[in-house]
Amino acid sequence: MKDEPRITIGEREGWGELRLFDISVADQRQHIYIIGKTGSGKTTLLRNLIVQHIALGHGVGLIDPHGDLAEELLHHIPPKRADHLVYFNPGDIEFPIGLNLLANVAPEDRHLVASGIVGAFKGIWRESWGPRLEYILYNAVSALLDCRNATLLGVNRMLTDDTFRAKVVRQIKDPFIRAFWAEEYAGYDERFKREAIAPIQNKLGQFLLNPVARNILGQVKCKVKIPFIMDNERLFIANLSKGRLGHDKANLLGSLLVTQFQLGAMARTNRPEEERRDFYLFIDEFQNFSTDAFASILAEARKYRLCISLSHQYIDQLPLPVRQAVFGNVGTLIAFRIGNTDAEVMEKEFGNAIPASALVDLNRYEAVVKLLEDGSNREPFRARMLPPLENRIGRKDKLIARSRERFAMTRAKIEDKLKRWMVSAEPKKKRQANWMHLKKYHIL
Repeated sequence: MKDEPRITIGEREGWGELRLFDISVADQRQHIYIIGKTGSGKTTLLRNLIVQHIALGHGVGLIDPHGDLAEELLHHIPPKRADHLVYFNPGDIEFPIGLNLLANVAPEDRHLVASGIVGAFKGIWRESWGPRLEYILYNAVSALLDCRNATLLGVNRMLTDDTFRAKVVRQIKDPFIRAFWAEEYAGYDERFKREAIAPIQNKLGQFLLNPVARNILGQVKCKVKIPFIMDNERLFIANLSKGRLGHDKANLLGSLLVTQFQLGAMARTNRPEEERRDFYLFIDEFQNFSTDAFASILAEARKYRLCISLSHQYIDQLPLPVRQAVFGNVGTLIAFRIGNTDAEVMEKEFGNAIPASALVDLNRYEAVVKLLEDGSNREPFRARMLPPLENRIGRKDKLIARSRERFAMTRAKIEDKLKRWMVSAEPKKKRQANWMHLKKYHIL
């Protein structure tokens, strides 16, 4: 353990002077939780941690719902790591980077992928979710996982397009999924079918009618493969600024990305532990992307060498199961300035060693830290985080251009492929009507 690289977090008092303190790679596998109000220093800490990992050649992922941290990090990526970077920015509408969640999934993993995708949708639309919606959506995603050249855009066509559905059903290998479509769904009367599929059409349809989301998730052949990124210590920076997508769509895309990293980690099951490379995933405002599976992600990720750092502002943002999972599984806790209610909770998490009043009155960049050291929790202490790094390299535009060149497809090319896909399985009589409908609503 002594020769492992360590990541500097900040300064603390010791022997009458300020001394730097750090965390080992092994202890980061137990995850880091960061809480603090806006402007308290959370983002600066995340930036400093990530930049150190990048400099050490580690694999790093960032999911940033605001975009500022993602853009700032582009100024800190050294030239030798330029070809390691995937800069995923849905706002770059002329050069979308594709994410096909259904591509190249091993048969034994397809049920996990289907559950993960459905769970991401459920996490966003929890208040209007129902068991029938979940049942049909799971069967639709599972069917498409068995189908060649499928994407999530095929879900609504599975529900409404008889010709397309028949083409997919012929390829389904799972007998239970095939029976659902060939027997159960085929036996629904029209009224029941309309009622059953309407929630899926409304929710998923609304998401995929957004041209930004559609051009990302509708690409059949994608150059970005999350398991490869994790296994080969690459960099994945996701700028999910809500400007182009809107709140719900950005959160759903982020949830799907979190699911992809979880599945990428679990794909390492059959690999000896010593061959699993550490990958460091940072999720800012993580409550936006938490699903029912989040508890298992935190509990199981460490053995797959997925080291997660979570950041947000208020504990009340977390559903109870997620909150319990965080405090039950995270090794290192860092609290910047927080409100009275959160301070009372964190006082207990710090073993009553730090009074709630101290957590409310912290200055900017000051925090209370409960550090995991050599696998054991140390007594909480007050610390000062390091100021923003100044060593900006200034290659942002070149890095974006390089990422586009290697991983993106032009918008015109994608939309041309989608137009041809829309009519590929339709009877000729329907094509003109559907084409006019799409043009009316500016879908194509």
